[in-house]
Amino acid sequence: MSDRTNAKLCDLGNLILGAMLISSPWLFAFTAETRSGNAFASGVVIVVLSMAALTVFAVWEEWLNLIVGLWLIVSPWVLHFQGIEVARFEVTIGIIVAAFAWNELWFRSRMTPS
Repeated sequence: MSDRTNAKLCDLGNLILGAMLISSPWLFAFTAETRSGNAFASGVVIVVLSMAALTVFAVWEEWLNLIVGLWLIVSPWVLHFQGIEVARFEVTIGIIVAAFAWNELWFRSRMTPS
C-alpha cells in the first residue's frame, strides 16, 4: 500500500471514531453535561478534520487531530469525570486518534518531495 492509501485509511478511521464520539452520549447515556458536551464537541472536530483531510491533505489538520486526541486522553482528569467507563472510552478513542495523526505526520515527514 502507498503512504497516501495508509493516510486515507487513518483519516477514514478517525472519521468513524469521531462519529462514535458524537453518538456516545446517547449510546452510553452520559448524564453529565460536561461529559456529553466534551464527547460531542471532540467528535464534531474530529469528523470535520477527517472529512477535510480526505479531500485535501494539509499538515495542520493532522496537528489539530493530534491535539484533540491528546485532549481526549487528559480530559477525564481535567473535567473530573465520575464514571470509569466514560473515561476509559474517551481515553481509548483519544489514543487511537492521536496515533493515527502521529502516523500520518511521521509518514509525511518521510516522504520525498516529487
